[in-house]
Amino acid sequence: MASQDRVLVTGASGFIGSAVACALQERGFRLRLLVRGTSPRRNLAGLSAEIVEGDLRDEASLARALDGVRHVFHVAADYRLWSRDPAAIERTNVEGTRNVMRAALQRGVERIVYTSSVATLRVDAQTVAATEDEPLAAAQAIGAYKRSKVLAERLVEQMVEREGLPAVIVNPSTPVGARDVRPTPTGRIIVEAAGGRMPAFVETGLNVVNVEDVALGHVLALERGRVGERYILGGDNLSLRELLGEIAGLTGRRAPRVQLPVASLFPLACAAEAVARITGREPFLTTDGLKMSRNRMHFSSAKAQRELGYAPRAHQHGLQAALDWFAREGYLR
Repeated sequence: MASQDRVLVTGASGFIGSAVACALQERGFRLRLLVRGTSPRRNLAGLSAEIVEGDLRDEASLARALDGVRHVFHVAADYRLWSRDPAAIERTNVEGTRNVMRAALQRGVERIVYTSSVATLRVDAQTVAATEDEPLAAAQAIGAYKRSKVLAERLVEQMVEREGLPAVIVNPSTPVGARDVRPTPTGRIIVEAAGGRMPAFVETGLNVVNVEDVALGHVLALERGRVGERYILGGDNLSLRELLGEIAGLTGRRAPRVQLPVASLFPLACAAEAVARITGREPFLTTDGLKMSRNRMHFSSAKAQRELGYAPRAHQHGLQAALDWFAREGYLR
């Protein structure tokens, strides 16, 4: 495939989407970026790209965005662990994905890279490192976000099998790094911990990766991925305690030492969600987040390393980049 091919990136104003756009620009691709009219544009600074305003639920705007496009990176998603209207998350992540895939199929797009999530994979408290061979059923998913991503991934798989959709699926784990504008749930943990506002923690596991490595993994999936396959784009497995300790070491703070049982935090999460229903602001602590924390979210990227040549750096590179960016942009008080 030629580096001057025009590619469409949805969700390019977001955290992963902007990193994917940067990686594609470095490869010499011609960028077209689909963004909502209300989306902040700060992550688009420095990109040489054609901007198309639209919405995943607006078929006319998708038709305009896809005109003359050879490849599509569908990165856009509603990544919230809480919403006043949980159905809104599903509408964006499932129906929006259906609309993008249908429009791309109708216009003969050559290759699609669909950004799913490790949220679609089955883990439990005893998981050592989950792989792509352990899909999660929608009925087992915790919360609207995870359920929506499972449903969307299954939708893409069905369209590949039944309609010849030329899609490759990538499953990022927990990316960290610069341009986390919103920030993401993980970014919020970094900001709170760096500000000394996380004196305690729960015992859980996660897989942390530099968002730039995730972005490069998307490009490798375009170049080398097999249609219909899914690839975990992860980094290092560690505990939340280890992550908080690293943040403390990088910011000169004392690492939290108090470990709390998950059950003890549910009343606080319920109270936080009650306040959020009044204010509309997403709470830092949620009941779904606590339920997820009971599982050890460790993953293996061996398949992506073997088939794509994916080679993530140590997660500390992304963690330091995140702290530097949050400090520069005034997130750290």
